[in-house]
Amino acid sequence: DAMAVAAAGETPPLQANYVFGRAWPDLNEGLSYTDTFRGADAETTASLINFYSENYKSSAPLPGWIHRIRNGQITVDGQVVTDPDMILREGSKLVYHRLAWKEPFAPHLLQVLYEDDDMVALNKPSGLQVLPKGIFQQRTVLAQLQWKEWKMPPSSCSKRKNVQLHPVPVHRLGRGTSGLLLCAKTKLAKVQLASYFAEGAANAEKKRDGTEVGKERKISKFYRALVTGILEHDGDVVTQPIGLVHYPGVAEGLYVACSSGKPAMSKVCVLERLAHQNQTLVQVEIHSGRPHQIRIHLAYIGHPLVDDPLYCIGGQPKFHDLESTSTDISFAYDGGYERPLQPVPGDCGYHLHAHWLVLSHPTTNKVMRN
Repeated sequence: DAMAVAAAGETPPLQANYVFGRAWPDLNEGLSYTDTFRGADAETTASLINFYSENYKSSAPLPGWIHRIRNGQITVDGQVVTDPDMILREGSKLVYHRLAWKEPFAPHLLQVLYEDDDMVALNKPSGLQVLPKGIFQQRTVLAQLQWKEWKMPPSSCSKRKNVQLHPVPVHRLGRGTSGLLLCAKTKLAKVQLASYFAEGAANAEKKRDGTEVGKERKISKFYRALVTGILEHDGDVVTQPIGLVHYPGVAEGLYVACSSGKPAMSKVCVLERLAHQNQTLVQVEIHSGRPHQIRIHLAYIGHPLVDDPLYCIGGQPKFHDLESTSTDISFAYDGGYERPLQPVPGDCGYHLHAHWLVLSHPTTNKVMRN
């Protein structure tokens, strides 16, 4: 198969094993958030300030929204409005313009491990977010994929009409996780690859006893992780459900080991016991793709990842006093809340690498390994 050919040093379908990436601009381009005012809400949100302070409480407190309006960051039907008490009309188009900001450091170079007309396999460095979220809106894998000129199928090729403007990631890796990231060049490949990952999660719900047959699955993902402590058994299957709990600084909540959560399954295999460091190198095959699944599952069985800033034994956050949180006032430059200083999921430091995967090619169905 093509990936095996590339690994053997023979000529792959397209140039592979090269590095690309553009240095990040000092500031990003800011963001725009668009809304349409509906009169059904008029009793409580008839004025501009009421609309934003009531509907977007998690973005900024009332004084913050007043600051943003008076700073000219809100337009109504294309016109800048600086009066917080302006009365809104039915169907008015509202746009909040978030000011440009300097995003934290992130690496910008990406290695291409495999490439053909349908997909690209990247080696993502630790510290680089895959998709825009939170404070990282520009410094992402997606932005680098958009900025690069890609070799696409010729116009005469039947795949041409199916091609996207640029490859897109079909799954996610945590910002602190390094390793293999699959991206689709065509709409068909995107649908097929995304379905592989969805099937994995569905199978985890059906088969939680570790007996799932590998040949049934279209994709298998294997990670390497360095964990604290010495694992007693050479192999283990973790089926602890993963769910959301309230956590300051994470609007949608924090994923933790939670009996009421969604099913998840991880197969853990010991590769090397490092007795002098009291650490173990393990391989983890995940049969589902819950957020932070490996970090949570290994912590749940008593072996958190080495230097994981967030998860501790039990698969819970280290920071327990959630009411009295210290904050970083620099985050509030735009009238928003101060950023909590306790660990959040995107913080790096842990040792986790997406090492290899096996999949059926999205168009040829050949089994591929990388």
